[in-house]
Amino acid sequence: MKALFSHALTSGPVTVRVSVSYLPEQSEPQRGRWFWAYHVRIENDGDQPVQLLTRRWIITDGRGARHSVEGEGVVGEQPVIQPGTAYDYVSGCPLATTSGAMQGSYRMVGADGVTFDAAIPHFALIAPAVES
Repeated sequence: MKALFSHALTSGPVTVRVSVSYLPEQSEPQRGRWFWAYHVRIENDGDQPVQLLTRRWIITDGRGARHSVEGEGVVGEQPVIQPGTAYDYVSGCPLATTSGAMQGSYRMVGADGVTFDAAIPHFALIAPAVES
């Protein structure tokens, strides 16, 4: 699993794993736009179901400008993750710089009604060097 998801962080019963890929076919360097896809796997290692309620991302570009993105669920869903299972989704991030970073958290609720934050590990967004 570590080979597929190079970034991981565990908060209580939930482990969040992330892999990231630069997408040259969706990037337009001549227009100052670079694009990455990230694959997130949220694993429930606890003994009760958990539901993802909200997300909060902190996106930092290569100039150090920070942008916060908050909202309900992920990719239009508020998944319930059963014990011993995982939920996967893929999303993307455009930047106006060739590099940046992302991190954040998911607000989760257990079947017992207790809410907690599952941390999303910090990961870099780096476009490969292009030789001219």
